[in-house]
Amino acid sequence: MEKVKEIVWLSDVEEHDYAAAESYLGLLYAAERVTKLVAGLRTATVVKFKAKDIFRASQLSLLGVSNSHVDKDRAKIAGGIALSPLLLLRDEQNGKVVIADGYHRLCGIYGFDEDAWINCKIV
Repeated sequence: MEKVKEIVWLSDVEEHDYAAAESYLGLLYAAERVTKLVAGLRTATVVKFKAKDIFRASQLSLLGVSNSHVDKDRAKIAGGIALSPLLLLRDEQNGKVVIADGYHRLCGIYGFDEDAWINCKIV
């Protein structure tokens, strides 16, 4: 893994990321719950977790470096372009974290530094 000096973050989540989270969460939960979850994400404070811990908690696999979305995010990271914080959901019933938006960003960052601190909003 190649380490980058510092990952640059936007101060808040980009608006289109909330729509993406809503679309994804709509596959998992009823519409009324999704509306409440996204509203909670909008008002949540940005916090930080390590990349490796988010992966462990989500129980997801790392996407390969040949994934075009991961490639785009890796280019942003290398170019010092600010990233939008991830949107996460604590799924206590299943004992894991759902990545509502930002899976490709997380994979891109992990490829640089598994110990990197990731800016997130979590409900």
